[in-house]
Amino acid sequence: MAALDQAGPDDISFLGNERYRPQFAATRAGAVLVANDVTDGPADTALVAVDNPTLAFSVVARHFARLSRRFEPGVHPAAVIDPAAKLDPSKVRVHAGAVVMAGANIGDGSEIGPNCVVGADAVIGRDCHLMAGAIVREHCILGDRVILQPGAVIGSDGYGYELHDGRHVKIDQVGIVEIGDDVEIGANTTIDRARFGRTVIGEGTKIDNLVQIGHNCVIGKHCLIVALTGISGSTRLGDFVTVAGQVGMAGHIEVGDRAVLAARTGVTTSLPGGQFYSGYPAQPFREEMKMNAQVRRLAKLVERVKALEKRLDTADPSPQE
Repeated sequence: MAALDQAGPDDISFLGNERYRPQFAATRAGAVLVANDVTDGPADTALVAVDNPTLAFSVVARHFARLSRRFEPGVHPAAVIDPAAKLDPSKVRVHAGAVVMAGANIGDGSEIGPNCVVGADAVIGRDCHLMAGAIVREHCILGDRVILQPGAVIGSDGYGYELHDGRHVKIDQVGIVEIGDDVEIGANTTIDRARFGRTVIGEGTKIDNLVQIGHNCVIGKHCLIVALTGISGSTRLGDFVTVAGQVGMAGHIEVGDRAVLAARTGVTTSLPGGQFYSGYPAQPFREEMKMNAQVRRLAKLVERVKALEKRLDTADPSPQE
């Protein structure tokens, strides 16, 4: 598998966006997944017509990833497994340096990568994959087929302090994180445990690298949250919400189902679902674009006002009656 401009005769690629039509015309790929209406291509390239080339390519990638991933059950001698942990060594894989604490429960088919930590009484569902250095702290719950990329931390303490007698006193965070089935969480992303109750990530949600989700947040099903986003505590996202990169959200607000937040949007109040938002503070995209266009015209408007003022100042005074 390779990009159009890097593929050779032994590679497969895809044309999922018309912007890459020039690369497609010049590609040396052996085969390219294309939309059904694409009939012409490079002479030595086989065209595979599909309804959705991007999705089809992901299916191909998933196929080869499964072939390349060798799941060999067993516990490495350098792993540390508490006798009170619940797992079947013939059905899970635990790599060197991993630590599984007392009461932890690991489902069949799951793989615990090198130097991972599964805390006391944590629950890992079936067919999960915790990559190197991922941490699931005590009592947190992962559903089935959850993927944690390297360095992800599930259940870190929520950011809670109370000022008392001139000192910031830590407020204990005694809740958990609960993650639904088929969730993927990116490298070095952190999801805080609830102050009490649960921080929830809904099934099918995909979270990118370097995302921070605060305590007691509830993220709906099948959301997309892109890198460097920060979501403050007790915020709720509906289902199928898309959050682009570097979005910041205040705490204790709600974003409705199927809302889309453009990159660097600042969300300070609750937003209805089904709309595309941008800017700071967040507002419907078209309104924000109009406002930006008006701001860009301010410099010329100021010049015109100054010119008019100068003309008025230099004009001959009107004759007095």
